[in-house]
Amino acid sequence: MTELATPTATGPQILGPEHAVPEGVPLAARATGACKFYGKGDNEVRALDDVDAGFVDGQFTAIMGPSGSGKSTLMHCMAGLDTLTSGTVSVDGEDVTAMNEKNRTMLRRDKLGFIFQAFNLIPTLSARENITLPQRLAGRKPDQGWFDTVVETVGLSHRLDHRPSELSGGQQQRVAVSRALASQPKIVFADEPTGNLDSTTGNEILTFMRKAVDDLGQTIVMVTHDPYSAMYAHRVVFLADGKIVSEMRNPTGDAVLDHMKTIGH
Repeated sequence: MTELATPTATGPQILGPEHAVPEGVPLAARATGACKFYGKGDNEVRALDDVDAGFVDGQFTAIMGPSGSGKSTLMHCMAGLDTLTSGTVSVDGEDVTAMNEKNRTMLRRDKLGFIFQAFNLIPTLSARENITLPQRLAGRKPDQGWFDTVVETVGLSHRLDHRPSELSGGQQQRVAVSRALASQPKIVFADEPTGNLDSTTGNEILTFMRKAVDDLGQTIVMVTHDPYSAMYAHRVVFLADGKIVSEMRNPTGDAVLDHMKTIGH
């Protein structure tokens, strides 16, 4: 077990894994006893090994860990993109593990937003059409007031009629972030959302994501390998070998970097 630093009133606080499920606060999503195993016998790989994790409603949480620690597996299982070997996952109080594939698809459509490193935009659609596509596929009319708030906050108002090929990488990711937020999902899952961007543009995207949480009440869970991306979160959960080993509140980039060195590479 990593030696834990003494919490301070205002600086980064490093806490043990027992704090990974916050007490007495509303959770947007939760994993209980989550296990995900691949292979059998001597070839068995425990991507998740009895993980308990809670993601606070209206908070920005980062998930970090060495390569192979299980951070992406945890996010994929939380989002219903993968299934657990055992244990449970719930989103907005609904048991995702008890759902069939049709119901998981409906959950992802109605309550979840996704931001990926690769943007995943439709090249023949305008920025506006890409942002509203999930709602149109679900047969719902976008909330124009919310749409305007999102695109204005992310700085896309003057680029809505442009196709992805006419936008910079940073603008394309802004479209992807706006698409995730436009349907007002219960929770947004972001997988290395700034991995393809230069540092300046990446910082702008992360600043907007934090603003979406602080000002718009969004809940975001982000997987990242970058300590300086994690510092935009309220809280960082650290995994190693398929287990939660610690968490940090009020993170800074340097504090996250130093702590990562103690839990392996």
